[in-house]
Amino acid sequence: MFALFLHDMWKILLYSLLLGAGLPVLYAVGVRASAVGSVAADSAETAASTVAVRRRRLLGRAAAGVCFAVVLVGIGLGLAYIVASGHGEQLSFQQGYPTFVPKS
Repeated sequence: MFALFLHDMWKILLYSLLLGAGLPVLYAVGVRASAVGSVAADSAETAASTVAVRRRRLLGRAAAGVCFAVVLVGIGLGLAYIVASGHGEQLSFQQGYPTFVPKS
């Protein structure tokens, strides 16, 4: 019985770290990457070549976009899980995408 309790507590700890603290940290990384990709950050570097500035701006914006997309997907899946639970169903990924299925 105690082993089952520890197993479930481990799952709760892992999910809370990934979704509870992981998404805000990923959002902060996206904001920082967005700042690297901004024009104001590049204007201070006058000695850098134009190609390097454009490349860094593009990489910063791309990294910010990926971070924000992952955060939005996490939020959407969390909301879908809550809605499914409220309707007496569960979230299933058997088809490769999330669907609501009746609880067994």
